[in-house]
Amino acid sequence: MSTDRRTLFAAAGAVAAGAALAAGGAAAQPAPAANPSFYKTRIGSLTLTVLLDGIAIRQNPGEGFVRNADRAAVEGALRAQGLPTDRLVNPYCVAALETPRGIVLFDSGTGGHLVPTARGVVPAMQSAGLDPARVSMVVLTHYHGDHISGLTDAQNAAVFPNAEVVAPEPEHAFWTDPANAQRLGAGAQNVQRRLQPYEARLRRIAPDAEVAPGIRAVPTHGHTPGHTSYLVTDGADSVMVLGDLTSRPEINLRHPGWHVIFDMDAQMAEATRRRVFDRLVAEGTLAVGYHWPFPALGRVLREGEGYRVAPVEWLPSI
Repeated sequence: MSTDRRTLFAAAGAVAAGAALAAGGAAAQPAPAANPSFYKTRIGSLTLTVLLDGIAIRQNPGEGFVRNADRAAVEGALRAQGLPTDRLVNPYCVAALETPRGIVLFDSGTGGHLVPTARGVVPAMQSAGLDPARVSMVVLTHYHGDHISGLTDAQNAAVFPNAEVVAPEPEHAFWTDPANAQRLGAGAQNVQRRLQPYEARLRRIAPDAEVAPGIRAVPTHGHTPGHTSYLVTDGADSVMVLGDLTSRPEINLRHPGWHVIFDMDAQMAEATRRRVFDRLVAEGTLAVGYHWPFPALGRVLREGEGYRVAPVEWLPSI
């Protein structure tokens, strides 16, 4: 891999603070949300539910969020798209697929361990009528704390007691390599902690493996060394669960060449984004972006030198 290791570990450090919180137990819980925390749609005969785990708020996103664009450029881009320049809302949106074999969850969310404005995915599941005990598989895009911390509760017991955990082999190898442990710090510790209750039910997969019937891994390395997206197909319908291929669309789609601080290999992440965005445009495939504005579903369209998301229409029934 062509990763610059200093850049890679610096990016890992950018998420270490959140992972340290995740490793330390549950944060104070906020008041119950008033707005809907789930949205359902159909992918062929299957039901896809997007679950809102919560949000984090980044103050002054013009400072340090994008490595290769100055403050004026970032704030100008936000202003041009009707967004404030003093803060950026970062949603956590988890996709759940109801299948004949049980619920497949793509990532596990924050678990309520990271920030008080993110309660974890279980309250949203309960609102949507999805029982965590029915989750048969948790398919991980990568090992950052906001994607794996929801695997366990404050006592580090399994939140999904009947689930197999599926992880990309290159991702698992990187985060569990003793040679990386010291420099990854709290991030590596959090991986070990959250996976421990599932040790006997952990399946590592090749970059382009078939995870289950109708679910295929799509290697999207760069954000992390083994970051993986997933293409779900049923009949003539399909959706790609992107994970962190992209941050907020106002940043990474409008400006695909911008490198956010969480990308561990920024050059590879950019090349991967452009390749996958071009594929989504050509195929017209629906996509779920983990950090897109809720309900985080839409189609990627080309616009000028970049891209944009055409969000799904919010329908009252499926």
